[in-house]
Amino acid sequence: MKIKWAGIVVALATFCGASPLAEAGSYCGAAGYNCCPAAACQPTCCYTTCKVERQTCYKTVYETVYDQEEYTCQKTVYDRTYEDRQETCYKTVMEQHVRDCTYTTCRPVYETHHVERRYTVCRPVWETSYKECSYTVRRPVWETTECERRYTVCRPVWETSERECRRTVMKRVVETVNQERCYTVRKPVTTYRTVLKQTGCWKTEQVYVPGPVVRRCVVDECGCPRVCMVQCPGHYCCKRVWCPQTVECQVPCTTYKCEVVRESCPVQVCRYVPETIVEKVPVRTCRMVREEKVCKVPVRTCRWVCETKTRQVPVRTCKMVSEEKVCQVPVRTCKMVTETHVKKVPYCVAKQVPYTRNYKVCKLVPRQVTETRTRCVARCVPRQVAYEVCRLVPVTVCCPSGCDSCGGCSTCDGGCPGGECGVSEAPPTHEVEKPAPEPEAEPEAAPQPGPEA
Repeated sequence: MKIKWAGIVVALATFCGASPLAEAGSYCGAAGYNCCPAAACQPTCCYTTCKVERQTCYKTVYETVYDQEEYTCQKTVYDRTYEDRQETCYKTVMEQHVRDCTYTTCRPVYETHHVERRYTVCRPVWETSYKECSYTVRRPVWETTECERRYTVCRPVWETSERECRRTVMKRVVETVNQERCYTVRKPVTTYRTVLKQTGCWKTEQVYVPGPVVRRCVVDECGCPRVCMVQCPGHYCCKRVWCPQTVECQVPCTTYKCEVVRESCPVQVCRYVPETIVEKVPVRTCRMVREEKVCKVPVRTCRWVCETKTRQVPVRTCKMVSEEKVCQVPVRTCKMVTETHVKKVPYCVAKQVPYTRNYKVCKLVPRQVTETRTRCVARCVPRQVAYEVCRLVPVTVCCPSGCDSCGGCSTCDGGCPGGECGVSEAPPTHEVEKPAPEPEAEPEAAPQPGPEA
């Protein structure tokens, strides 16, 4: 494979060593124009090209314009009038008459008599007796004894000893040196600004102060006393309240402008030198010594002793005794008695009574009125609109060396003025016209209103 590639490289080198063809081969077969002769780039014959010419044209466009026109017409107007008329009407009048009416009623008559009634009642009889009742009561008996209790306590024992303590202190050394010092001087500058000042006045208001909460002993529902917190009645007191008010005022404001001043002044410089000091410090130590102690503690014990007691309890018994009694019961009876009565009954009779009433009848009277109205009349107005027309004009281009160099091309047709190829007579041009805007469609003429419109 390596031998094959080496042969290709040698062949390319041999080919590149030739004249103009070798130079062309130096691009490995790619396009190159450096080796192209100057005569090869010139046109060898005449050719035709097109040139665009523009021309402005005008055309007539009609527009519709509406004009206002006044006309006179007749209009019918109706006037309303009223006419008085009379009419006879009838109304119903009710007349009242009286007639006799007979009717029968039943009246009750009550009679009272007494009836003897016997009944038995039970009367309670109460008897009281006593019986003996025994019950057991437990009574507490308290006894006091002493018991021995041992406990251990710690007693402190203090001891004092000395120990050596070394410490380093810084000894102060003061020296005076000259030092340049810069300080800032502030000069006052006064300006005025508007501020809001809070002013006001005092007003007196009444404030309710609740009473204190105290402890009181009260009796609850079970009858046991208990302590509870009770709120005492309060009182009113006068309190002064400040009512603020905002007022604008001019306040002078002083600001300070800073300036730097330099001066040389003596300064005392303090430095500290370390120094070791040995001291004996007393140290007090404490140690705890245990001791055992014995004490007698009184102990109180309680035991319950049962006792039997007897008491007389009253017992009340009830016994029912039957007795017969007699009483007089009144009995009331009713008897109906028939009676005849006569009364006057009123009744009404309808009667028609004529009367006359006046009323007005509405009537419309027509009359003609002249009225002026306005209507729109359409008319067409012509207008010139410009548009542009483009056309292609062919142009023949010949070689610059004259007719002999082009070999007497047939496109020149012997028209070479001055020994050079000129432009032959142009064939008919092809106009390319831009589409003109379509004229607006004329609207239909508006209907003219008639005299009744």
